[in-house]
Amino acid sequence: MRLVIASLLALGLGLPLAGCDRQTATVPQGEAPARTDAAQAAESAPPRSYPTGRLDRSHAGAQAPDTIFEDPQGDPARMADFRGRPVLVNLWATWCGPCVVEMPSLDGLARREGDRVAVLALSQDMQGRQKVTDFFAARDFAKLEPYLDPNLDFMTSLRIDTLPTTILYDAEGREVWRMTGMADWESDRAVRLLREAGT
Repeated sequence: MRLVIASLLALGLGLPLAGCDRQTATVPQGEAPARTDAAQAAESAPPRSYPTGRLDRSHAGAQAPDTIFEDPQGDPARMADFRGRPVLVNLWATWCGPCVVEMPSLDGLARREGDRVAVLALSQDMQGRQKVTDFFAARDFAKLEPYLDPNLDFMTSLRIDTLPTTILYDAEGREVWRMTGMADWESDRAVRLLREAGT
């Protein structure tokens, strides 16, 4: 019995570091969620002290959504704009502690891959571009840029309810796999997974 309780406690304590529920599930539209203790703690966590997310290949071959989101300048963008090379789309939000933890490794991956793979940090924040811009301004990302999906159209079209979720698309815009929860994007495993898109 003690072993079962210990396992449940460990599982319960580990989940907040693995992913966040979708913002609309707990916060009325247009209102900013309060920063949680978990989100604040996550910002100061060591970058490689987190668990690996869940890899899902069940959507392989599905075409990327044709929804409109905003590029770093606030102009309309679509996944079709990136045709011709693989794209790694990271759905995240500033209020999501696990998202914040994995961002430096995502930036490292983007720096390492250069032009071979487009890495889109697609924010699901609903409080406007300034919040996301301020987040980026406070960090020294070498390669990541702030894309924004203010209406959550991308996330909703794929029926995703957990952040971070990261999806790899091949050069033709077909899904290869998705990772639900955090991942170390500079790990050897991430490099191997990325090569599945033909890079």
